[in-house]
Amino acid sequence: MPHTHQPYYTEFLEYLKFQKRYSKHTLLAYQNDLQGFFDFLAFQYPHIELPGIKAIFIRSWLADMKEKEKAGAKTLNRKISSLKSFFKFLMKKGVIVMTPMEAVASPKLPKRIPHFVDEKDMSRLFDPIRFATDWMGKTEKLVLEILYQTGIRKSELIGLQEGHIDWSNHTIKVLGKGNKERLIPISAALTESMKKYSKEKKEVFESLPHQNLLVGKKGLPLDPKQVYNMVRKYLTQITTIEKKSPHILRHSFATHIANNGAPLHAIKELLGHSS
Repeated sequence: MPHTHQPYYTEFLEYLKFQKRYSKHTLLAYQNDLQGFFDFLAFQYPHIELPGIKAIFIRSWLADMKEKEKAGAKTLNRKISSLKSFFKFLMKKGVIVMTPMEAVASPKLPKRIPHFVDEKDMSRLFDPIRFATDWMGKTEKLVLEILYQTGIRKSELIGLQEGHIDWSNHTIKVLGKGNKERLIPISAALTESMKKYSKEKKEVFESLPHQNLLVGKKGLPLDPKQVYNMVRKYLTQITTIEKKSPHILRHSFATHIANNGAPLHAIKELLGHSS
C-alpha cells in the first residue's frame, strides 16, 4: 500500500472502531477488503493517488476476484460496501470530491427462500415431556423459549444478564450490534419462566462470579456452540427443514408475528435492524 494511502486507511479503521463501534469481526472484514483492494491497486496501477482512483480500477479488481477466486455475488457485494464506506469517509475528509463507487454496480444476489419453522411445529416444540427435568433440561427449554419469543440473536441471548430484565414491566434490555440497546416486551408467562429459572439457579449455584441469566451445569455462561447444539437438537425433533440454527428461530419469530398482523417497522425495531 502506498505510504500516502496508509494514514487514511488507518484513520478509517479507527473511525469504524471508536465512533461506529463495530465489532472485531466486522472490523477485520473491512480491513481485509480494503487491504485486498490496495494490494491489487499497487500491483496493477502503481503510484496512483487516492483522488485518481477510477471506477474502472474497482471493476477490474472485482472481475479479477470473480475469475481467480470464484468470488460470488454476496462476497463481491460486501467488498463493494466496504469501498463505498471508505470513499464516503474520504469525501467527508475532503480528500476526494467524488466517489468512484457511483459508477460501480453491485451484482444481483440469487433469490433465497427464507427458512422458518411452521407455527404448528413450533407449538409442538414446547411439550414439557420433550425436556429433561435436570438443570440442563431447564436451561435448554428456557433458551428455546427466549429465542423464539423475542427474536434476539444468539450472542444477545448469551449476554443477557439478570439486571437487563424488568420483571414488573415485562421487558428485557438487549445489547445488539454496534452496542445499540433496545427494549423488547415479553409475555407474563416468559417473565415467570425466567423468574423461576433465576430462583432455582441461586439454589443450585450458591454464588456465581457473573450476572448472566443462562448458565450450564457448572454455572458457567453458555457459549455459542452450546446454544447452537441445543437448538439443533430440538428442532431436529419437530421439523425437516435443512437449517436448524438459532437464527432460524429468529426468522420464525419475525415471520409468525408478521403473519399475525405486526407492522414491519415494529418487527424491524424488535429485531434490532437498521433497515
